[in-house]
Amino acid sequence: MSVIIMNTVDAKEQFTDLINRVLHSKERVILTRRGKEIAAIIPLEDLLALQESQDRHDLREAIESLKEARLTNAISIEQLKEEL
Repeated sequence: MSVIIMNTVDAKEQFTDLINRVLHSKERVILTRRGKEIAAIIPLEDLLALQESQDRHDLREAIESLKEARLTNAISIEQLKEEL
């Protein structure tokens, strides 16, 4: 997969072509403004893979947090409310 770096003014002028390149050639486009990278246009399957990876990471973190809470005898928010 190739990566195209383009400023937003040029991207606006070539938007339809950029979308077609992303869709058909699976290219990635990094958009810049005043020389600073600000956004990207990527194929949908790249976004879905990224979201799936983040979901797996979040799940692992949640499981580790639950394990830690059990090991340290942490109390639930409901138990804390009752105590107060």
